[in-house]
Amino acid sequence: MLTQTAGQEPPLADDRPVSHPGSLERGIDILLALSGARQPVSLAQLCRSTGLPKSTAHRILGVLCGRGLARRAGTGYLPGDLLEVLAGGPERGPGARRAVLPYLLYLYETTRQTVNLAMPSGLEARYVERLYGHDRVASPSDATDRAPLHCTATGKTLLAFDAGLRQEFLARGAFERLTGRTITTLAGLERELAQVRRHGVAYAREEFAEGVSCVAAPVFGPAFGSPGGRIRMAVGVAAPAYGVPLGRLAIAVRGAAQAISAALLGEQTSR
Repeated sequence: MLTQTAGQEPPLADDRPVSHPGSLERGIDILLALSGARQPVSLAQLCRSTGLPKSTAHRILGVLCGRGLARRAGTGYLPGDLLEVLAGGPERGPGARRAVLPYLLYLYETTRQTVNLAMPSGLEARYVERLYGHDRVASPSDATDRAPLHCTATGKTLLAFDAGLRQEFLARGAFERLTGRTITTLAGLERELAQVRRHGVAYAREEFAEGVSCVAAPVFGPAFGSPGGRIRMAVGVAAPAYGVPLGRLAIAVRGAAQAISAALLGEQTSR
């Protein structure tokens, strides 16, 4: 029997050697396997990379999804929204938001349409800032703050200027048709993305949802070895498909994107 000397602290449980990993260690292993994944990772792949039994991995994934640290994506899994927030990054920091938000507000005041700021998340566009008006046009992305890349203006912008993301996405070869105007062929999407790079602005005319059109432009930030920087976000405006001149919206969106790029560069150099 162990005895405790007066004034002596009892041994902590954490000091004891661990012979088998507990749920925390297993959860960390799964999160590490998911980290940085752009394409959904299947349960079988997670089991192979972590060495966990299928039933154990499935149970832990259920907890991680419930807490926002992982999320289902079709038949696979991706990092969750909360994990992305906790991971942080220069574009998600409070300084960046302070620099970006005034231009988004000005863009809304100028257009009186829904303003979106998007970043890639897996093989989707995730809206990290959204400004709505009272008479906003409804979109399927309203409930999830996520949208496909191939049929939205913000998504096309991210694909056009992010070579790695484009390579991964185009490797899928076929794209879901959501309306009669959705581009569903590889050749058609590549032609569209070439136009986006040429003109610096992307359009989506009722490709994601009937009655909704959108315009977007790239936001660039500094990157090592690249004086022009790399794309960090896409800023866009969604509007009714009829009655709103997209060419006029494009001028406002491109100007806002350029101003945000300059503001982010200023934030970087002032650190």
